[in-house]
Amino acid sequence: MDVKLLEILVCPLCKGPLVYRKDQQELICKPDRLAYPIRDGIPVMLEDEARKLSAEEDV
Repeated sequence: MDVKLLEILVCPLCKGPLVYRKDQQELICKPDRLAYPIRDGIPVMLEDEARKLSAEEDV
């Protein structure tokens, strides 16, 4: 994942910062508790494609 791209990407819903989880290939929005997938090196920043984080998942 390109570092410069990570610096400018924000959550499409709240415009907040995202946390990159390299091992799971996801970008996490802590306030919205959503995980946006990264497919073939491209972040999919669509709410419909995001995974809702469970209460047990540490963000």
